[in-house]
Amino acid sequence: MRNWWNQFIKGNVFQNVWITIGASMTILALVIFLLAFSNVQTKTYDVDRLDTAKDTILSPISVEDKDKTQEKRDEAMESVDDVYTIRNFITNTRINYMEEIFNAVEVIDKQEASEEQKVDATDSDKEKSKVEKLQSMLSEDITKQVNPKVLERLLDAPAEQRNVAEEMLSNALKEALHSGVREEDVGSTIEKVKNELQYESFDPDLEEAVQSLIEFLIVRNSFIDEDKKIQAQNEAANDVDPVMIRQGQVLVFQGETISNDIYERLKLVGLLDGKSNWYPYSGLILIIILSLGVLLYELKRMSKTDGLDNGKVLAILFISILVFLMMKLGSVFQTSIDDLYYVVPVAAGAMLLTLLIHERMAIFLSIVYAIFGTIFFNEQIPGTLNVEAGIYFMFSQLAAIIFLHNVKDKTSILKAGFGVTVVNIVVVIVFVLLSYEPISLSGTTITVGYAVLSAFLSSVLTFGLMPFFEAGLGMLSDTLLITLSNPNHPLLRKILTQTPGTYHHSVMVANLSESACEAIGANGLLARVGAYYHDLGKTKEPQYFIENQMGMKNPHDLLEPKESAEIIIAHPYIGAEMLRKHKMPAEIIEIAEQHHGTTLLKYFYHKAKQENENVQEMDYRYPGPTPQSSEAAIVCICDSVEAAVRSLKTPSPEDIENLVHSIIIDRLLDGQLSNSPLTLKDLERIQTAICETLQGIFHSRIQYPETKAAVKEA
Repeated sequence: MRNWWNQFIKGNVFQNVWITIGASMTILALVIFLLAFSNVQTKTYDVDRLDTAKDTILSPISVEDKDKTQEKRDEAMESVDDVYTIRNFITNTRINYMEEIFNAVEVIDKQEASEEQKVDATDSDKEKSKVEKLQSMLSEDITKQVNPKVLERLLDAPAEQRNVAEEMLSNALKEALHSGVREEDVGSTIEKVKNELQYESFDPDLEEAVQSLIEFLIVRNSFIDEDKKIQAQNEAANDVDPVMIRQGQVLVFQGETISNDIYERLKLVGLLDGKSNWYPYSGLILIIILSLGVLLYELKRMSKTDGLDNGKVLAILFISILVFLMMKLGSVFQTSIDDLYYVVPVAAGAMLLTLLIHERMAIFLSIVYAIFGTIFFNEQIPGTLNVEAGIYFMFSQLAAIIFLHNVKDKTSILKAGFGVTVVNIVVVIVFVLLSYEPISLSGTTITVGYAVLSAFLSSVLTFGLMPFFEAGLGMLSDTLLITLSNPNHPLLRKILTQTPGTYHHSVMVANLSESACEAIGANGLLARVGAYYHDLGKTKEPQYFIENQMGMKNPHDLLEPKESAEIIIAHPYIGAEMLRKHKMPAEIIEIAEQHHGTTLLKYFYHKAKQENENVQEMDYRYPGPTPQSSEAAIVCICDSVEAAVRSLKTPSPEDIENLVHSIIIDRLLDGQLSNSPLTLKDLERIQTAICETLQGIFHSRIQYPETKAAVKEA
């Protein structure tokens, strides 16, 4: 069962890892949908008017209450006063009438003063004649409406008083008419003007005549302008803001009686129709498809550059599910008072992805987690997104990735946790300072405590889950590789004590392999650690390997070529078996097993061929397999290069370059690199990196003079 699981993890059961990817993405999509379902679900209620609300009900959408808006607009229109327009032609006509009367009276006076009076005419006839003359000079409206006695009194009044009365009446009339006289104000305006003139000491007859003229001259000249009123009403209606029911607004509190108004609002936002709105679900499905679609693209890119197996795919699945479950758990206990998203250890996901997969994948999934965090912490108000939670999750995860950039040992997780703590606190302070609410010291302290707890839990979860992924899924992390590179590891101590020559050779191969891997973007740390263990099998019979034959006769001189070949050929597979017994990572075992590929033991083959022409070449070849990964292929090349360069006494840069080139070409033509992802461009870079490293090791040294000569010169 364990073997089957290991084969599945490494992709041997399902030869096409995309089957695992498809299944994982389907599971992840279902998990996200089920967890976020309640956050976008539009809940409906079975209530009636005058019922008591069992829950506090919030509006799921923003919508205009058109009935309320129209009601307010009607009120605004009704509150508009009548708009009056003064008709100037009426004003001018009444003023002209007044001037016409007094001017005509003055003309009559002048005419009478210059004419000779008839002897036989009585006073009554004279007065009658003057009134008639005056009437003949006046407009028809005046003669019809003004009593002749009023005209007679004006004619009889002293000219001085009449002039004063004319001036005062003219001013009062103009003031009253220019201000506008409405129909209902005619009487009050007349009384007002009369009162203004009654304090003058006029002749009683003149005063009575002026009073009568006031009643004649002051008429309605201000009329309602319907067009302007309609325009004013429309402007007032347009100034009324729509009555909106805002998303998240409390429609009714728990225990409150559902009035008719509340009932209509519940009906308006769709909480009483018993039908669930499918738009939010469609939106959730689309964002899941978008996120997982980009994830699939990233996995495709990763399969070409960094390698992809079932273990990595399952790690992404399990980590993502873990993060989403933590978010959902926090959102369940979320209240309007406590922002529990601050305590969610979401940075643990970013740490695990950085350590187990790749920084790029960690950054991408951090963005995805932050996006869905805005949905999970929307307080189950459909259609809303908690952007503050998303920003907090984003910075927390990015901080974890940045502080884990260079992993040296497991203490790096603690250092990253401290970095996440600082960033979390800074983000909390930013939110507090940007808010309009008064700063509460106690509330801020609690929130900062949540942020610190989040970073602490992230570090603890990362420590606790790393062994699960490393052992259960066969994941190879940098922290595990660093642990395996410790010289005090039992297997490395075994190599050092039993095969010191092999140990030195392995260290040299490790240096060359790491520099070559870094030149092409492969995992240099994996190649280094794999090189440390690649010759572990030599510890079984160390004396048969030349680097361990210090001061002793070569035992192969006493053996047949076939026997020597069997001993040499066995060491990769003996080492691989020893590594399996110690439950070493599969990548390390593969490097040990593949570092000779199917190469030919040329020395023993040619030696055997000299003795027997019918020797089979396959008997002197390693059974393989050939290197399957970039790291295994590089260790294969560097193993041969180090052994060959060691045989040179004083290698020049040209010698080193020619030797490295010939070995790479030999491996290439022999088909040893056919199953690896290395390209010809990669091989060029690998050759350059190896040559630069070897030239640094075998650089020319200054030739110091002998001690005696130095003394003589002194």
